[in-house]
Amino acid sequence: MNFSIVNKKADRGFVLPAIAFIILSLVQCTPKHQVVSSFQAGTTADNSKKGLKDYYKSYFPIGVAVNMASLHGPDSALIVKEFNSVTPENDMKMGPIHPSEDVYNWKNADDIVDFAVCHRIKIRGHNLCWHNQEAAWMFKGVDGKPVTKELLLKRLKDHIFTVAGRYKGKIYAWDVVNEAVDDSDDTTQIYRKSNWYNICDGPDFIEAAFRYAHEADPQAKLYYNDYNSEHPVKREKIYKLLKKLVDDHVPIDGVGMQAHWKLNEPSPNELRKALDEVTSLGLKVQFTELDITIRLPQPKPAPGATPGATMPPAPDPGYTPELEAKQIAQYKMAFDIFRQYKKFITSVTFWNVSDRYSWLDQRGGGLTGGAAAGANTPRTVRKAYPLLFDENRERKNAYWSVANF
Repeated sequence: MNFSIVNKKADRGFVLPAIAFIILSLVQCTPKHQVVSSFQAGTTADNSKKGLKDYYKSYFPIGVAVNMASLHGPDSALIVKEFNSVTPENDMKMGPIHPSEDVYNWKNADDIVDFAVCHRIKIRGHNLCWHNQEAAWMFKGVDGKPVTKELLLKRLKDHIFTVAGRYKGKIYAWDVVNEAVDDSDDTTQIYRKSNWYNICDGPDFIEAAFRYAHEADPQAKLYYNDYNSEHPVKREKIYKLLKKLVDDHVPIDGVGMQAHWKLNEPSPNELRKALDEVTSLGLKVQFTELDITIRLPQPKPAPGATPGATMPPAPDPGYTPELEAKQIAQYKMAFDIFRQYKKFITSVTFWNVSDRYSWLDQRGGGLTGGAAAGANTPRTVRKAYPLLFDENRERKNAYWSVANF
């Protein structure tokens, strides 16, 4: 059956039972992309036939970061029901997909793309150039010494042409360069001193990456992606980078604001200021990695403590009614503003599906943002409860603060 027909009927109030939707998915897809037909044991199918994507169909796509476990387990039905965009959590990053010069690991990335194409879900590519989960071989010559700038840029071009070229016409948007702006409060230091920056003796790799990506897939939308985009000092650094790219006529379409947020950050004014600055440049915005942790900040060292001493992590507070209320309010604030800026926002993506699994659960207590799902994060689990679906994949009250408007 043609999905466009189903959608037209749905618009006229036609009620399609949940089981029929899943059968349609199975008919449309090859066996390796079958959607699991029920949620986790102990839960029931949702009475509502609408997902987040349906509530926001007049606004922007609603996405989610996915991995292989989420595609082939109980999360798969939730993904198809609720979302109309996906981002590979790790499987398209340079290190995992291109671990050595002549080796590409295509299987997981291909499976994610096939799943999305099969279910008519849009795909964001993440990412083409990053200092974390990088491919270490890129920076070294055969003698083990650092490569020249010219060779590094050639390798970057080959990588981008190969990866973006493979998925040309299937991936509608790419995070081309990820987290290249410095985190410190030093306003004179705009760029992160990464391997890319050091070998290129400056930020030329950023412009080069965007030009390579545009050559590889001229139809794809190209984004610069970063975290803490609302913090005043970093916000201004990101603005300077973006303005330079725009002024130099680099093919950039917008900025990805990661949105790894807390219960009290950002404020509405900080969020609006960040949006206003970016959009004043004629750029679009995607919120690319949204989650709102309920975890408490890392305790500060006691007076007189040894410099650099490690403090014990803040206790896991659990998902208390008080913390839930604060999370609900923060999600409502964010989406109220998102809707007001709908002509500039081209997607909102959650980073992971449900509270059953979040990259934040295995991250240290400082929660300074960035490096989502990075390879070197601590492995002590402290639940963050950052998403709209609980550990049983059921809609939380925070879901309705987003969906009911």
